[in-house]
Amino acid sequence: MDKPRYSLGYKIAHSDKLSALVFVGPYYVLFSIFIIIAVLAAVLLSFTYFNTIEFPTMSGLKNYVDIVTTDNTFMQVILPNTIKFALIVGPGGYLLSFILAWSLAQLPHKLRTVLAIIFYSPSMTMGVAMVVVWSAVFSGDQAGYLNHFMLQMNLIAEPVQWLQSPQHLMNIMIIVSLWGSMGVGFLAMLSGILNVDKEIFEAAYMDGISNKFQEIFFITIPLMKPQMLFGAVMMIVSTFQAGAIGVQLSGSNPTPQNAGQLILNHIEDFGFIRFEMGYAAALSVILLILVALISKVAKTYLTEKE
Repeated sequence: MDKPRYSLGYKIAHSDKLSALVFVGPYYVLFSIFIIIAVLAAVLLSFTYFNTIEFPTMSGLKNYVDIVTTDNTFMQVILPNTIKFALIVGPGGYLLSFILAWSLAQLPHKLRTVLAIIFYSPSMTMGVAMVVVWSAVFSGDQAGYLNHFMLQMNLIAEPVQWLQSPQHLMNIMIIVSLWGSMGVGFLAMLSGILNVDKEIFEAAYMDGISNKFQEIFFITIPLMKPQMLFGAVMMIVSTFQAGAIGVQLSGSNPTPQNAGQLILNHIEDFGFIRFEMGYAAALSVILLILVALISKVAKTYLTEKE
């Protein structure tokens, strides 16, 4: 009996599907374990009282009601702090990333590569190395670089406790976060600008475009919307995850008078200091919803329309 003519094509297609499953399968397994199950567990815990010792007991919406009605620190200090920090560091870092990426794209290849590494390196030093550098700058004694400079210029009469001062801590957090905001989103924007076809620019100048600003708004930005969307999402996520910066700079959680306290610090405070995991889970769900809503807004404006 003759074999069907499509048997070879069927085997090839079946082999391709099997190969794809082998390569993609581990990703789906790890994504399910560390993302989907973790998020579902956090949502379930947010409706419970859980102190890590006793078995969780259902409490309904009590955690969410407490956050809104009785947690004055969250509503009056932490939420405004987080919004202020996100509004300045998010758009500021995003705009700074685009300007630097566009500026580097105008330079020769070797010089561009060196400068890209220099700008990208701060994002890799987030953590201890960054705190060491900036703690030396804002140290509260006379040896601190900023205090030493201002004393030499007679701008201050005595050293300022920059990192322990509620008036200055948030501003320093914003400066340090902007300095370290040239991350993966910055590299994606640089790649997007470099991949724009040069012939499009030549044709646009023949059609009437006369300067670099028109080139950016009418050609560069519309052609690199996918990279800009990726950069926006990465910036949003990194901004809301930057809660550790205040604790690392001030050396305490909560930060002095909650001046640098963000939602992430509040979650760590309740989860790992007070061991109120259910309440911390409710806070993390609120943070997740905030990130999802802002990412949705960014996707609305930066997604290619049919």
